[in-house]
Amino acid sequence: MRNITNIEDLRQVARRKIPRAIFDYVDGGSYDEHTLRGNRADLQSIRLRQRVMVDVSKRTLSTTILGQAAALPLAIAPTGLTGLVRGDGEILAARAALAAGIPFCLSTMSICSIEDVRAAVDRPFWFQLYVMRDRGFSQSLIERAREANCSALVLTVDLQIQGQRHRDIKNGLSVPPRLTPGNAFDMAMKPGWVQRMLCGKRKTFGNLTGHVPGSNNLSTVSQWIAGQFDPSLSWRDVEWVRKLWPGKLILKGILDPADAELAVKAGADAIIVSNHGGRQLDGAPSSIDALPAVTERVGGRCEILFDGGIRSGQDILKALASGAHACLTGRAFLYGLGAFGEAGVTRALEILRNELDVSMALSGSTDVRNVSRDIIWPAAARAQNRMTEAADAADV
Repeated sequence: MRNITNIEDLRQVARRKIPRAIFDYVDGGSYDEHTLRGNRADLQSIRLRQRVMVDVSKRTLSTTILGQAAALPLAIAPTGLTGLVRGDGEILAARAALAAGIPFCLSTMSICSIEDVRAAVDRPFWFQLYVMRDRGFSQSLIERAREANCSALVLTVDLQIQGQRHRDIKNGLSVPPRLTPGNAFDMAMKPGWVQRMLCGKRKTFGNLTGHVPGSNNLSTVSQWIAGQFDPSLSWRDVEWVRKLWPGKLILKGILDPADAELAVKAGADAIIVSNHGGRQLDGAPSSIDALPAVTERVGGRCEILFDGGIRSGQDILKALASGAHACLTGRAFLYGLGAFGEAGVTRALEILRNELDVSMALSGSTDVRNVSRDIIWPAAARAQNRMTEAADAADV
């Protein structure tokens, strides 16, 4: 572990340790993955102002997220099939996140159930909800989240129809799932992963157990899920959820300022600027490109959270400077989970924390709650730098 110094190191270890189909599910996006790559490229294009001779001996990384104390302006994003990355993956990630003092969000499409995670941790966590065709089932999930004392409900609004993900189709993660000879051989070559999966509490979607006929069969459940995405969803459904859920409501999947306005009117306490990790509409803007306009429109009326491409503490700092109150990370923690389990998630969060801390100091910032656009190098200068780099490359 001492040689793990950044998130890419964890990514490379996870690539070796988990089956290719699972790694590609975590790592990939939809269609040609332009938006997936844009999330990273646009964050990387932002330059930070280096400031010197500023007293940064006392730095504060803690904040609040929806009124709750957080040791970092960061939360673990909801990710489906986390328990296939590593046995009991949701429980391991929740423990690491809560130990680090940040929120953990459990996905509807988790392997471990709401009740499994609640029994394994001593503090509340967030729950992510899909509103499905079976509204009764969606309502039962909300009721279960209330019974588990979840501190926030994260309603995903950008999955009325699932984007086509070429990697998943090629790897057999389709409806129904296909176990190809290549997949079978690859899994056989990952005995550590197989052993941990066999020892895990569950092998299919825990939140669906007992509701879907044949819920212990991954193929049967995946077919049921595929038929549950509802293209008729509208803002009336958000209002319906708002009436059922008395706690903090977060809407995830907002990119357009007009939708941000509607989210506030529907009763959202926070919105997550997100393109679903580049897994839905390929060609949509990167999350960081969409963030400033959303913040300008509704930033004073609800908390703005950011999701999309966070792989370093500098990415967190750039998102804060662009108007986010806090960030969520999905792939970064999943790489850690696939590489080393709970210890890997802990290491991923340590890396993000340390990079944020150092980058704040070198940019003259002392408090994450006061980061502003002042720490971003002006766009005109960035554009000139890109022109210079392009000219230099042409000369070479």
